[in-house]
Amino acid sequence: MDIFEKCYKFRDADVIKEAGLYLYFRTISSAQDPVVTIEGKPVVMLGSNNYLGLTNHPEVKRAAQDAIEKYGTGCAGSRFLNGTLDIHIQLEEKLAAFMNKPAAVTFSTGFQVNLGVISCLVERGDVVYLDKLDHACIIDGARLGFGAVVKFNHNDMEDLGRRLNVHDSRKAALVVVDGVFSMEGDVIDLPALVKVAKAHECRVMVDDAHGIGVFGDNGRGVAEHFGLEDDVDLIMGTFSKSLASVGGFIAGEERVINWVKHRARSLMFSAAPPPASVASVLKALEIIEREPERRERLWENTHFMAEGLRTLGFDTLDSSSPVIPVLAGEDTLAFVMAKRLHEEGVFVNPIVSPAVPPGRAMLRTSYMATHTREHLERALEAFAKVGREVGVIQ
Repeated sequence: MDIFEKCYKFRDADVIKEAGLYLYFRTISSAQDPVVTIEGKPVVMLGSNNYLGLTNHPEVKRAAQDAIEKYGTGCAGSRFLNGTLDIHIQLEEKLAAFMNKPAAVTFSTGFQVNLGVISCLVERGDVVYLDKLDHACIIDGARLGFGAVVKFNHNDMEDLGRRLNVHDSRKAALVVVDGVFSMEGDVIDLPALVKVAKAHECRVMVDDAHGIGVFGDNGRGVAEHFGLEDDVDLIMGTFSKSLASVGGFIAGEERVINWVKHRARSLMFSAAPPPASVASVLKALEIIEREPERRERLWENTHFMAEGLRTLGFDTLDSSSPVIPVLAGEDTLAFVMAKRLHEEGVFVNPIVSPAVPPGRAMLRTSYMATHTREHLERALEAFAKVGREVGVIQ
């Protein structure tokens, strides 16, 4: 039996390509701005996580360029050995202060944060509780640990409570959830979760990849939004959304972060974040702190689009964030709608099973502070046209 046999038999992507509906790995030949260039044509970008519009900010780009001039293009090793630069330490101190936590440590990608942190914390005899719609990297991190994994119904704290009621109190427990769920756009019921977790003496970790820079009076995320920063033990964030770069971090108690630095394999055995990425995040944090109006514009655009899509008759599920899904139904219909929207000059992401349950395929849209009203009105016109064509709206 050839281990490659499964690869030769894999036809899912081929079938979609043959139908002319393949919309993954689209090639963009411009910056991640509100309008991008694809095959020489301008397309309104409603598929990016560049929430604050900082990835093409001139100050962020200059910071990256200056870092390359000083440090070169890479670190040539892991943080654990030869790859720690002074700007890594500066960034970690800045992140800890920004997040109102004693300490923080950075990783080369956000995926690696959850992979390393969860797997090194949840040891044999421990239990980790996950929301059923947690991101893939949370699930994979839990699988890599040697503890038991228990899933509870999505955003259902009564179900979490029932499962914790039968938890063996002799076993240490960690609850890990997304702050903002990356496909559905809804926000974790953090007040109820914290109440349940405290009652059962469980630690709480929030993956706030899509919340940092977006929620809270200062952009510190969902925990700040709910006034529960002191009740969340660990907050994870990524640099590839509001922070305009690539990488990730975990913030929490100093002794816990110290454990992670000496036990998380995805940190210890991966090359350090490159200088340009680190410098970009430092500058992005500076801009976030001095320009709160970016967050205000993001929410203005989010509310405008949410109301516009719902007024047209689209089902946007329970979204309460700049991630706004548009329910399509069957997988093929989601591909058809995304293709037609692309032809109308609007980029959206088709999300199909198994990423979502069968019959619940959707178009994932997301918004930026730098979208203009003209961009959004053009997008709504395209949605109205395509939605009526395929019969999703009247």
